[in-house]
Amino acid sequence: MTSIELYVDPICPFAWVTSRWLLDAATATGRRVALRQMSLAVLNEGRDVPPAQRAKLDSSRRVGRVFAAVSDPGGPGTFGDLYEAWGARAHDGAADATDSLVKEVLAATNCSPALLDALDDPGWDDLVRAAHQRSQDALGGNGGSPILAVDGKGFFGPVLTSLPAPVAGAALLDAVLSAASVPGFAVLQRPYKGPPSTATAKSS
Repeated sequence: MTSIELYVDPICPFAWVTSRWLLDAATATGRRVALRQMSLAVLNEGRDVPPAQRAKLDSSRRVGRVFAAVSDPGGPGTFGDLYEAWGARAHDGAADATDSLVKEVLAATNCSPALLDALDDPGWDDLVRAAHQRSQDALGGNGGSPILAVDGKGFFGPVLTSLPAPVAGAALLDAVLSAASVPGFAVLQRPYKGPPSTATAKSS
C-alpha cells in the first residue's frame, strides 16, 4: 500500500485545508494518511521577517512545543487527534492562538492540562527540530507547510484555497499520487492568495 504522510505546522491555515481534503479523499479511496509535525518557526530561524509574520512564527514555536510534548509519548496518532481539535477552533473557528485556546484543545483531547507549560519550555525545542528535519529530509531540501510525502518522497503542497467537492477531491488525490510516482516530476504551481477556506466547492 502507498505510504502517504502530510507534514504540517499547526498554525498554517493552508495546511489545515490540505489536511481536510487529503483525509477525506483518502477515506473515500481506501487509503490511509499519517499526519506529522513540521515547524515554520524552525524553517525561518535567522530570517528578517515583518512584524506580523514574526508574531505568527512566535506562535508556531510555542504551539509547536505543545504538539511535540503531546506527541512524544503518544506517537503520530496523538498528533493527529490534537491537530483535529486545534484546527477546528484555530482555523475553522478563526480563534487566536492564545494560551486559553491551547488549554481548551488539551482538555478536548483528554490531555493533561500540565502540558500547557510546554508553551514556554525550550526543553521541547529539540523534538520540534527533529520533527521538522524529518519533513525536510522527505522533501530533499527546504520547504514550508504543508509537505506531502508519498512513499518517503516529499513535495511542497498541494496548497488549496478551498475544499474541492468529494468526487473532485478523490480525483485530485489520484492525480497527485500519479504525479508523485514519476521520478522526474518536480513542480506544478500557480499564484494563489489567502486566507484559505474549508468551505467545500460546489459541484459543477
